[in-house]
Amino acid sequence: MRRHLKPPVNRVLRRQLARWALACVAGLCLQAVLLPARAQSAIPNHRLERKIKAAFLLRFLGYVEFPPHAFGDAGTPLTIGVVGAEDLAAELTRMVAARADDQRAIVVRQLRETEGAEPVHLLFVGGRDLEQVGRTVRQAGGALLVVTECENGLPKGSAINFRLVDERVRFDVALDAAERNGVRLSSRLLTVANRVQKGVQ
Repeated sequence: MRRHLKPPVNRVLRRQLARWALACVAGLCLQAVLLPARAQSAIPNHRLERKIKAAFLLRFLGYVEFPPHAFGDAGTPLTIGVVGAEDLAAELTRMVAARADDQRAIVVRQLRETEGAEPVHLLFVGGRDLEQVGRTVRQAGGALLVVTECENGLPKGSAINFRLVDERVRFDVALDAAERNGVRLSSRLLTVANRVQKGVQ
């Protein structure tokens, strides 16, 4: 059974996301993490943006259903691969280490572009170079769910693409890209997406 999320934690706003990573791991609610317009102040720097995106990636996992063949058994860890974003990989590693629950273990792997085909459950492709991102996504045959952060990332083949909207981190979703790999996205995740693309465009 999925764990019910706690009500929004108002003190996160008062502390201006200074403890965003730890709060997310400790159990920030869906609204606090997936409704940036309410939970985020304007993004003042790259480091904070990285923390927020890392928090999103971890919270996405609670609203994604991977196909049965994705895990060998109950003890198989969930693997997140990161290409082109060393700082985000470091944030993810810190957040995963701070988890204090009995859910499935999570492993964060920092990959080179040429290793994009390595089998992972979620692959984050950093950078805004469309040509480079597109090349990496095309090579990501072993990734079940691909997340990018470039302009027009969905047409490049990603299932989720981060965008900055009014200086807040939002995300678009391409259902067809997820469904091709047998991945199901929760309707609650789609409800708070900036845009949902239901077919190839």
